[in-house]
Amino acid sequence: MMELLTGNKYYSNTQTSSLPGREEIEDKYKWDLSHIYEKEDLWEEDFSFVENNIVEYKNFEGTLSRSARDLYECLKFDDSIGVKLERLHLYAFLAKDSDLRATKYQAMNDRIMSLFVKVSSANSFIRPEILSIPEDILFEMINGHAELKIYRHLIDDLIRSKTHTLEKEKEELLALTGELSLTPYNTYSMLTNADIKFPNVVDDTGNEIELSHARYTAAMFSVDREFRKNAFKTYLGSYKNFSNTLTVLFNGNLKANIFNAKARKYISSRHAALDKNNIPISVYDNLIESANNNLNPLQRWASLKKKLLKLDELHPYDVYVTIFAQKNQKKYSYEEAKTIVLKALNIMGKDYLDNLQTAFDNRWIDVYETQAKRSGAYSSGTTFGVHPYVLLNWSGLLNDVFTLAHEMGHNMHSFYTGKTQPFPYANYSIFLAEVASTFNESLLLDYLIENASSKEEKLSLLEKYLNNITGTFYRQTMFAELEMICYEKTENGEALTSESMCKIYRDVYQKYWGPEMIVDEEERYTWTRIPHFYYNFYVYQYATGFAASEILAKKVKREGNEAVAKYLNFLKSGSSDYPINILQAAGVDMNSPEPIKATSEKMDKILNEIESLV
Repeated sequence: MMELLTGNKYYSNTQTSSLPGREEIEDKYKWDLSHIYEKEDLWEEDFSFVENNIVEYKNFEGTLSRSARDLYECLKFDDSIGVKLERLHLYAFLAKDSDLRATKYQAMNDRIMSLFVKVSSANSFIRPEILSIPEDILFEMINGHAELKIYRHLIDDLIRSKTHTLEKEKEELLALTGELSLTPYNTYSMLTNADIKFPNVVDDTGNEIELSHARYTAAMFSVDREFRKNAFKTYLGSYKNFSNTLTVLFNGNLKANIFNAKARKYISSRHAALDKNNIPISVYDNLIESANNNLNPLQRWASLKKKLLKLDELHPYDVYVTIFAQKNQKKYSYEEAKTIVLKALNIMGKDYLDNLQTAFDNRWIDVYETQAKRSGAYSSGTTFGVHPYVLLNWSGLLNDVFTLAHEMGHNMHSFYTGKTQPFPYANYSIFLAEVASTFNESLLLDYLIENASSKEEKLSLLEKYLNNITGTFYRQTMFAELEMICYEKTENGEALTSESMCKIYRDVYQKYWGPEMIVDEEERYTWTRIPHFYYNFYVYQYATGFAASEILAKKVKREGNEAVAKYLNFLKSGSSDYPINILQAAGVDMNSPEPIKATSEKMDKILNEIESLV
């Protein structure tokens, strides 16, 4: 296997015809799951403990209004089960994602999903039973019991959602549907990560390679337009071949979420999804409206890109390639990237940097793409009592350096939350999740621009900034608009077919990019490859998170230690308050459209600077 990145012996590259096996990768580049369970026998012991103790919930049923002590003991027991469930799940899904062909870990993951449903059914009485207690008596119980006070925000949130809480029997029945609701996504994930086989293509060096998720992403940055075009058509053509199946899975996911929203008496699925974290629907509406009112910077970028690339037509496979290509496209080893990220985040202070170094040094990160490993990148989130893990699929591009910074933003958010908050609040809402990740990207980009050694390098980095705004703000807002349209059509009784989905996607894509963009037939199927559409109104939060992080990064650079302290408090807050309030305390008002408007204005400013330098 040929070496591509200095200092790393094992990885995939564009000159090899197949991906390496996991056993070929050095241990230091693979996550160490023994931090969760030293032996898999211990996983089985915890699984048996939870399974055998589910029956104990019966002892608490009907007792919660008796006394503060009874209420506390029930919540404490529920937490003890939750801690083990999260740990079990963390191990199972990381082991599964390491090699999606391994049936042993698929089975473990399936077992833990079934166990979650059993626990959800067994503890489904807690919510309605607490809400049956008169509020004055409930708060008297909380105020009179020191240990119970920790649950005050949790109970406040329960009361807020009282209208959408069902009777005990209905809650129990709804909990039993949980496993069924996961079927569309689980099937989609298996199909797209393990079963779809991509054809070979000739790369930009003349070698025939097996296309993969990570190699497709890398291809979109290649300066060889014919390679980009072939990779684009081949990759999306593979999804097109499964478009009918993927349409059924997509519809199944929509209908599962619509069912849950209706069962809980929400106006719509969107209202249900946002209400979970007390996010006003106006935040979503303002995002879509504000973006639609400020599409000019994106369309201006399309026009400029077409002109500088000297193209007769601009196509979707031209979106990510750099205009300011270096003679020799720089490759970054993983070791080099770690050093760069640490320097870029130096402003965050010793504590943050020390924790980041700990993650780098102790196998919290799985680095390279291997056979049947899950594609993409993620951070595992907060698991109480266990550090978070990061999945990467390293290909050595500058984009991978940004992915590392992005995922370590998530990782540190989860780490600080888990270290600071008690179990009930040792997690954070999806609405806050993308703030910490894009915050790190912003500081990294500023660092690289400030240290650019030439006008050409500065232009390349400014272009990267534009691509960040394009990909994280405009593209995710476009996805959010598509998701909103699909749910509204389904809720109004319209059937979504593969053809109608392709038309909806094409129309929205054309609207955002404007008249300069030629929307290829294959691009119409891009919706089939977006896993986030199965996450129930997730994508809009990339855009709002990006806008919020830009403001926080400015504050840290402008105000120094005071803003850093506020930001670290943000990372430590978990779910101890509502997301809007946590951001407000950090210095961002997401009830205002200003953060979103500021992002498009920044894009215009960067375009001006690029035109000036050119």
